[in-house]
Amino acid sequence: MDVQKLKRRLGVSLALLAPALAVAGEVTLTGEGRVRYEPDSARLQFTASAEHALPQKATERVANLMSQWREGIADYRDRLADYSDATVNLYTRTLPPEDRNKEPEKRAVASQTISFSINDLTLLNPLLQEAQAIGLDYHLGPHQFFHSNETGLEQEALARAIADAKARCQFVAKQLDQRCGEVVTLNINGGHRPIPMMMAEAKSASDTVSSVGEREIEASVNATFELE
Repeated sequence: MDVQKLKRRLGVSLALLAPALAVAGEVTLTGEGRVRYEPDSARLQFTASAEHALPQKATERVANLMSQWREGIADYRDRLADYSDATVNLYTRTLPPEDRNKEPEKRAVASQTISFSINDLTLLNPLLQEAQAIGLDYHLGPHQFFHSNETGLEQEALARAIADAKARCQFVAKQLDQRCGEVVTLNINGGHRPIPMMMAEAKSASDTVSSVGEREIEASVNATFELE
């Protein structure tokens, strides 16, 4: 075969390939996924505290509160995970005198902190009521509630984000009379912390928590697909 014939044949082949090369390309888009859920667990912390002019009296009062607490939760004790009441504090605070001629009054302040987790939220109100009856201090906020399988929920949100990216690619390709092909690149954006939707808090001795409220985990990906 001479050179001229070879050039003519190559020219025909390249011409046939040109339309395919012209329409082939890539598309980059974002996929998003969300999962809503209700927490099923909580991390709780209570503090027994007392003060007195004498340090010994202050510690005795705290010891009495702790004894009442342990007796009150005896039926729930084996269902409290990571239980600890070993954090004890004793310090002295000085009260400003009412009269300049008097010496400042010193008071000993003793406290003992209780912390644990529960994986059954039906225990929440009975424990709060026990703490309220004894006079323990606590704060209940959204950050203390979580789901026992948050890793699984995060993975589900990510799977939905990837599926969303695929669906968007297929839609775009269809509009261009093409087909969504292989993934060229896939970037997973930083994880999002669970977002509380709403929550009821227990604030006084008569309050109970009726609903922890829904939360939402978000995930997103940036993906580049071939178009065929």
